[in-house]
Parts: sequence; structure tokens; C-alpha cells
Amino acid sequence: MRNVASLLILLLLVAACAPPRDPLPLTPQQDVATAPVVRQALPPTPTPTPVVPPAPPAARGGVPAPTPAPASVNVPAGVQYVCVADHAGTRQQTTIEFLPRVAELCQRHPEMGPCQYERNVCRRSGGRVFAANGIEITMQTEAEYDRKVMRVRFRAN
Repeated sequence: MRNVASLLILLLLVAACAPPRDPLPLTPQQDVATAPVVRQALPPTPTPTPVVPPAPPAARGGVPAPTPAPASVNVPAGVQYVCVADHAGTRQQTTIEFLPRVAELCQRHPEMGPCQYERNVCRRSGGRVFAANGIEITMQTEAEYDRKVMRVRFRAN
């Protein structure tokens, strides 16, 4: 029992010491005209409170209800991705725009390196990535992209 309590306290300390994630870096205004990737903040919105469905009664077998799909985001016209992150109770939305030729490439082939790099930068900052159609690009979607571009797999014996 003492070991379990010590382990629990250790886990709580480690979780409390985790560094906070920095918000997605924005493109300075003087660099917007020449930058290959432009990240600009949309007006902040309050973080919506999640709706938690009531727990199912034990008479139904105690099967939990499926989690609702994440809500889509309104993406401004001409923007490839929107990074949505909740920091300090405020929802921060950052647009991610590419040069026209790179944006065209990302629309046709979202699995390409520059597109994936920007999505990963968003996730490292604690955000979720939404595409131009307003649907979230999850890690499951990324796995599908990776499977699409993997043509040869070498195995070492």
C-alpha cells in the first residue's frame, strides 16, 4: 500500500512539473509579404465548455456512450489550415497560409513534407489542426497520409 501511495505521489509531481506548451509562433507583420509560411492569429474566442453526456445506467450493461466527434471550425477563405489551441481559458486560433504554389501542392497532396511539418508544429504547441474544409486532421489521418506515401519498406535481417 505504501508503494502504491509513493508511486501516485511521484506521478502527480511529474505531471505537475511538465512544462507548459508555448503557443504557435506567429509571423511578424514585416515578414508577411515575403514569408513562405504565414501564421496569423484570428480573434480569440472563449473556450466552449464541453457537454458531458450522462452516464448510462448500470441496467444497460454500463457501456459508456461514444465520445462525440470534435466540432469543426470555420476556416477563412484562402487559408490552408487553422491551428486551434486552448491557452489560459481562451481559444486561440491561428491561420496557416502557404505560398500559392505550396498551397496548391498541399491541397492536392496533404501528405507532403511542408504541409505535415506545419501541422506538427501546431500539435507541438498543444493545438489541433483543421483543414480548409473545417474538418480536423487527426493523428489517424496522418497515419493514412504516411501509409499513402510509403512505397517500399526495407527490412534488415
